[in-house]
Amino acid sequence: MLKMNNVTKVFRTDLVETHALRDFNLHVQEGDFVAVTGPSGSGKTTFLNIAGLLETFNGGQYHLDGLDVSNLSDKERSRIRNEKIGFIFQGFNLIPDLNLFDNVDVPLRYRGFRSAERKRRIEQSLEMVGLASRMKHLPSQLSGGQQQRVAIARALAGEPRFLLADEPTGNLDSKMAHSVMDLLKDINARGTTIVMVTHDPLLAKQARRNIFVRDGKVSELHEVSAFAEDETAASKVANSKQ
Repeated sequence: MLKMNNVTKVFRTDLVETHALRDFNLHVQEGDFVAVTGPSGSGKTTFLNIAGLLETFNGGQYHLDGLDVSNLSDKERSRIRNEKIGFIFQGFNLIPDLNLFDNVDVPLRYRGFRSAERKRRIEQSLEMVGLASRMKHLPSQLSGGQQQRVAIARALAGEPRFLLADEPTGNLDSKMAHSVMDLLKDINARGTTIVMVTHDPLLAKQARRNIFVRDGKVSELHEVSAFAEDETAASKVANSKQ
């Protein structure tokens, strides 16, 4: 599904050269759920942007769903991004003046779907995240966890092959974070491949695989029990925040 071999990314200015990724290697199989962790500045966001075809890279190879994307034009990258990738952001990125239905509708309009097909996808995705009864509500009328669910519905409406999630629980309290994580696990169980960047080790442990990134490289890669969760540790953390 996603295969990076020796990918490098260098940011250059007149005075400074920053190596964001150094010989970055990662293979993600279809149906996998990978959590990417690491310290700030380690290259996690750069990796996610390259994986989502939002940034180019300087060296190495990247195959997405069997296609070498190294030398694609901007138009080709945009087409693949719209058809195969769903994005979930920490800040939700909902349009405050639009209700939930219309927020989910925006990217579908860009793809040129007919109104009947858009309606089917919007209602189906909002139903999946448990918000079908609130599709006429504005984002301001929802909790943070519900807003993140709308953002997930918006990504799902495009029926992507895989989801890229950048700190999807970063703005949520522990209870809402676990609710969103349960939803992501359910989506993964339905067959969608997920790559998630997170700083929360308890949430990362619930993914099928954990990737640790340091200094632009995958420095640690290990399997974890499928969606294993340390309930005792999670309870202690939750109690400490009360």
